[in-house]
Amino acid sequence: MKKAAILLVLSFSFGALAQSKQPPTTLRGVLLEQLHDTHDTEDWFVPAKIAVAGLTAEQAKWMPPGGGHSVGQLAYHIWYWDNRSLQQFKGEKQEPFDGNNNETFTDFNAAQWDDLQKKLDQVQTDWEKAVEAADDATLAKNASLIAHIGAHDAYHLGQILYVRKLEGAWDPSKGVK
Repeated sequence: MKKAAILLVLSFSFGALAQSKQPPTTLRGVLLEQLHDTHDTEDWFVPAKIAVAGLTAEQAKWMPPGGGHSVGQLAYHIWYWDNRSLQQFKGEKQEPFDGNNNETFTDFNAAQWDDLQKKLDQVQTDWEKAVEAADDATLAKNASLIAHIGAHDAYHLGQILYVRKLEGAWDPSKGVK
């Protein structure tokens, strides 16, 4: 009898937990959820706002032994493509791009770390505002682009966490053990 009561309480608890966050039901809702998850909402993984927080410029330029990018280079790369894609979405003129994706990593330097964190936060906020303000036809036309921004950011956020863990610069209480 005691076991049945405990199971009943647990089932109600899990049911309430599952209902606390309703999945979005519109294209705009899904895209905004994905953008927020990679920016400022803790959900399935650590968002950018937490992933880059608390690092010094010196730590941000640390590179893993044997190769790979620094946290600063990865953050710069995310900012670069988020910014360029937002310009495309808004129909704005983009700077010429020669197709060398390596430059989107190597343009980072430690002196710009504090500014880069602000720029990354701002471009991600600007994306959310743009999706909120867009009409349905614009969203439908650009849904693949926006979804790819979210997937791209999530991929590189995983790399940022991995590099921070290798460096010993990650606090596991922030979301990833």
